[in-house]
Amino acid sequence: MEGYPITEGVTRMPLTALFLNCTLKASPAVSNTQALIDKVAALMERQGVAAETVRIADENVGTGISSDLGEGDGWPPILAKVRSCDILVIATPIWLGHMSSLCQRVIERLDDTYAAYDTTTGQFPLYDKVGAVIVTGNEDGAQATSCEVLYALQSFGCTIPPNSDVYWVGDAGAGPSYIAAHAERHYYTNKCAAWMAYNAVWMAGVLRDNPCTTNLLDLAAEQLALSDPPKTDPHEEDRARRMDA
Repeated sequence: MEGYPITEGVTRMPLTALFLNCTLKASPAVSNTQALIDKVAALMERQGVAAETVRIADENVGTGISSDLGEGDGWPPILAKVRSCDILVIATPIWLGHMSSLCQRVIERLDDTYAAYDTTTGQFPLYDKVGAVIVTGNEDGAQATSCEVLYALQSFGCTIPPNSDVYWVGDAGAGPSYIAAHAERHYYTNKCAAWMAYNAVWMAGVLRDNPCTTNLLDLAAEQLALSDPPKTDPHEEDRARRMDA
């Protein structure tokens, strides 16, 4: 398949996909997570998408919840790529049933994107982007990890299309990981990889030509008038800080 038929009139190109590989292994160590990323990226690239991978372990991503921790922080250039891509895929191995510590760090660093909302609509920078997740490992936890990552992505504003996760964890208990197990021929994982890749590209094309029109600020103001006054309003506090700056 060289492409995928979608709604007539929807412009699909150019689209870009950014994969954040949250393996704990720095380059040039072999990454099982990268192997599954490569499969999904190839499925997107054959649809004309430009795919790029950033291995978080190779960057000096500091611990915190700010978008920029100052000199030496490797996160701001990555965040710039996040803000410019159409499809954001977070890929993580499983450790003791949970996402890697670097995956958790990425989610924590994305938290500050809330503060960079559009001052007219209130939409966050990740609005009109597609979110998806890749999980690898040789133990249980893939579905729970997928839920946590996808919840975070939609909370930041990403749109989550159907079948937005793909994982491989092998048999229960210790065993070979994705590459050693020759899981590149595992039918279920391959099927889910294809579904995810094509649904993500389709949704990104739809969003490109039909961006979300919801005005979060207007809706917040409307509901504020119908509600008990909150102790704090994060939007108003941030708006005041910007006006004072």
